[in-house]
Amino acid sequence: MLRPSVSISALAIALAQATPALALPGAGSGATAGEAETSAEAAGTEASAAADEGAAAGADEATEGAIVVTGRQTRTAVVLPGTEMQKILPGISPLKAIQTLPGVLYITADPWGYNEQNAQLFIHGFAANQLGYTMDGIPLGDQSYGNYNGLSPQRAVISENVERVIVSTGAGDLATASNSNLGGTVETYSSDPLDAFGIRFGQTIGSYDTSRTFVRVDSGGFGAGGANRAYISGARQRARAWDFNGRQGGWQANAKFVHDSDIGKLTLYFDYNDMTQPNEDATVFFKPSAGGTATPVQLYTPYTKPFFYPDFTTYRTTYLSPFGNSPAAEGSNYRNYYSDAQRTDYLAYARFDKDLAEGVRWSTTGYYHHNDGAGVVAGPLGQSITTAQPYLDPNYATLPATCRFGGNGNGNRPAACTALTAAQAAASGAALVAATGGSGLITRTTEYRIDREGVISALNIDLGAHQIELGGWFEHNSTTQWRRWYAVDVNDPGSSTPYIRPREVADPLFTQYQGEAKINQLQLHLQDSWQATDKLRIEAGFKTSAQWADGHYPVQPKAGSLSGLAGGLPEGKINTLRWFLPAVGATYDFNGHEQVYFNVQKNLRQYQAYLAGGGGPWFTGSQAAFDAFADEGKPESSWTYEGGLRSNRDFGGDIGLSAQINYYHVAFNNRLLAISTNPGGIAGSGITGGTSILVNVGDVHTDGVDAAFTLRLGKAVSLYNATSYNLSEYQSDYTSAASGIGAATGSCIGGYLVVGGVVPTCGKRLPGTPKWMNKSVATLTAGPFEAQLIGDYVGRRFATYSNDVSVKSYFLASLRLAAQLPAEAFRLRKAELSLNVTNLGDIKGVSTLSIGSATNGYSAYPIAPRQWFLTLSAAY
Repeated sequence: MLRPSVSISALAIALAQATPALALPGAGSGATAGEAETSAEAAGTEASAAADEGAAAGADEATEGAIVVTGRQTRTAVVLPGTEMQKILPGISPLKAIQTLPGVLYITADPWGYNEQNAQLFIHGFAANQLGYTMDGIPLGDQSYGNYNGLSPQRAVISENVERVIVSTGAGDLATASNSNLGGTVETYSSDPLDAFGIRFGQTIGSYDTSRTFVRVDSGGFGAGGANRAYISGARQRARAWDFNGRQGGWQANAKFVHDSDIGKLTLYFDYNDMTQPNEDATVFFKPSAGGTATPVQLYTPYTKPFFYPDFTTYRTTYLSPFGNSPAAEGSNYRNYYSDAQRTDYLAYARFDKDLAEGVRWSTTGYYHHNDGAGVVAGPLGQSITTAQPYLDPNYATLPATCRFGGNGNGNRPAACTALTAAQAAASGAALVAATGGSGLITRTTEYRIDREGVISALNIDLGAHQIELGGWFEHNSTTQWRRWYAVDVNDPGSSTPYIRPREVADPLFTQYQGEAKINQLQLHLQDSWQATDKLRIEAGFKTSAQWADGHYPVQPKAGSLSGLAGGLPEGKINTLRWFLPAVGATYDFNGHEQVYFNVQKNLRQYQAYLAGGGGPWFTGSQAAFDAFADEGKPESSWTYEGGLRSNRDFGGDIGLSAQINYYHVAFNNRLLAISTNPGGIAGSGITGGTSILVNVGDVHTDGVDAAFTLRLGKAVSLYNATSYNLSEYQSDYTSAASGIGAATGSCIGGYLVVGGVVPTCGKRLPGTPKWMNKSVATLTAGPFEAQLIGDYVGRRFATYSNDVSVKSYFLASLRLAAQLPAEAFRLRKAELSLNVTNLGDIKGVSTLSIGSATNGYSAYPIAPRQWFLTLSAAY
C-alpha cells in the first residue's frame, strides 16, 4: 500500500462505482473507461487493498489519457498521472503541474515551479498553508516558505519518479497526515520499481542555459520468486534566472526497494535533495486612497528588480553611496546584490503491509526527515542599518533615539538630532561600514533546521457491505531558526556568493535571534464506508487533531533591532486539542452513467509554531499578545459542504463526453491574518524583518462552482475545458489597534478607508484568489506525433484586505510538440523528442501577489517571459 489508509482503495472503489470518470487534459484514446473497469475488477472482494500496487504501474508504462476526475468515495478528487505531468514540462514540480485542474490556482515566476519564495497556491479560496500535503502518505507540512514542519513535494521525490498526484479540492481524506488541511489536500505518490530490468534517461535543454538530466535504473525482480524489486535514480537541474545572473541548481537522488511475499509487503524509500534557488525581490506597488496623492518615490515600480551579482564593483561604487545607502529615488524598490534559498533534505521511510486475516489488513509506516537550509540576502547596509546599529555601534545604548540612523540613512544625521553634528554622524556611519567588511553591503540569513520522526498506522477491515478503517498519526518535530547577519568583505567578494552558505566561510557578525520549538502531533481517525444498496454508498467518520507546541528563544533580539517588538519575543506553550472533527457523505449511481455525491466535513488548522516570522503566536510583538492567544485564542476551523453530478457518455466511434459539475460552500471560522509590522519587497516584507500583528478577523464564507468536461472526437482529438467560480468574502470588519493582537469587530462600515482603526473588510473578497478561472487543453494525435495546447485564464485579483487595489486578469498559453522516435533502431523500448514552450504569447503582468496591507499597497512578482525546452527521453 502506498499509504496506510483506505485512500487508495477508496479511489479504486470510486472508479469502479462511478462510471463517471472525467478524462481531463491528454485523454484522447478513451482509456479512462477501461481503467475504471480494471479498477472495478481490482476492487473485487478485497476493496481495502485494491489497487495499492496496481495503481502504481511502472513509471513510463502508465496508460495514456488517464487524468481522471472522480468521486473519492464522497469527495471530489483529480488524479493526475506522472506521464501527464511530464507532458506539461519534463521535470515539473507536482504543485506546478496541477495548475490546469479545476478550482486550482498555482503561480510562480519559474516554469518548473521549483522556486518556493514566489510560489502561490489557492484551492477554493484556501491558501497554500491552509491545505494538506503528503508524499506516499508521509506528511510534507504546510508548504510555507522558510518551512518549519516539512518540505515541498519536488524536494521529496524526483519529478520523473512521480506515479500520480491526487488533488482533493473540497476536503481531504480523514486519514491524511496533516495539521493544516482546512481545505483540500495534494497527495503525491512515487512510482514502484518495475518488474523487469530497465534504464530510463531524459535530457532537457532550453532557454536561459537550462540543462536537466535524469537517470533511473530498475533492477527488475530478484531473489526467491522475484519477490524483490528496486530502483535508484538521480537528477541534476541547472538554469539561469530570466532577469538576472542567478543560477538555479541542484542534485537529487531517490532509491526505492519493495519486497512483496506471503509474509507481507515491505517498502523502503530514500530521498536526498540539495538545491540552490536564486530568489528575486517583489516589486512594491502603491495606490493612493481616494483624493490622496503619491510621491515619485512611491510611483517608482519597475517590472523587475534584477540583482547586480556578480558585478560587485559596479554595485558598491556606482549604485550604493559610500555609506552603503541605496538610491533614495527608488524607495522600497531598491536592488539587492543577490538573494537565494539553499536547502538540503534527507527523507526516508519504511512501510510494512500485512494481511492479518481474511479481510483484515494492517499497514504501518515509520519515517524520518532532516532539513538544513539558509535563506540569504546580500544588500545595502543602509537598508539594514536599523538592525545593524544596535549590535555594531558601541554608542548605540546612550544615543538619543532621535540620533539613531533611520532606514537607508546610514551616516546621515537625522533632522531631529541635536546631540550630534553632521560630521560625527558621518564618522559613525563610516565606522559601521568598516565593521561590516568595508563594502557597504551586509548579508542577512535565516538558517533552518528540522528533525521530524513519526509513525502512521491503520487497520482496514472488510466486512462485506462495510469497510472499516481505524488509524493514527504521531509526529515529533524539533525545529530551530536563526536570524544571522554577516559582513561582506570588500577585499574578498568571492566569499559572498549565492552558492556559498555564509556560515561555512565566516562567523556571523551577530545572531539577532534564535528560536527553538518542540512540536508533537497526534491525529486519530475512524471511518466506515457502507454499501447500503447497489447504487448507494454512505461514508461517515471522524478524526482528532491534537498539537502540543513549546517555543523558546535562546537568543533574543536587542532592543530596537526588530520592529513591532515590546520587550522580548514571546515564549511558551500552546496545546490545542480537538477530539471530534466529523465527516459524512454519500454517492448515488443513477444508471451507470450519472452519479451524484455530497460530503460534509469539519477541519482544523493548528497554530504555526514557526519562530522566525509571522503566521503564528510565537512571532507576535509581545508576551501579552502570545498569552492572549494561548489562553483565549481559537485556531482556524472550517465546515466544508460539497456536492455534485458526474456523467460519462460513450456515443460510439470513439466519441465520448465526460463532464462534472460540483458546488461547494465553506464556512471558514476564526480566520487569522498575520500583518507584518514591516512590509516591503523581499517576499513581501522589509529586509530587517518585523513581528506580526496576528488578527482573528472572524469568519469567511465561500461559495463556488467547478464545471469541467472532456470531449473525445475519435482517438486523435481531445478537448478539455474547466471553468471555476469562487466567491470568498469576509463577514466582518476587523481592528488591529491592540499591540500584537486584534479581532473582528462585528461591524460592516463599508468603503475602503480605515476609520478609527477599523479595517472595512466586511463583504470584501479574499485577496489573491480570483472569482473566475478557466483552464483549457486541446490535444491532437497523429501517428507518432502529438500536439498539445494549454490555456490558463486567471481573473482579476484584489491585492489588499479592503479591496481598494486589484491586479488585472491574464491569459497564458503553452505548447507541446512531441514525436515518438524509432526506438527499435537503437534497441530501445521507447524514445521521444518533445518541445515545450511556456508563455507562448510572451505576456507580461503580475503572477504572484504578496498581500500584507489593509489598503493602498502590495508586493508582486512578474510573469516569466516565453521560454522553450527541448527534451530527449529514452527507455531501455
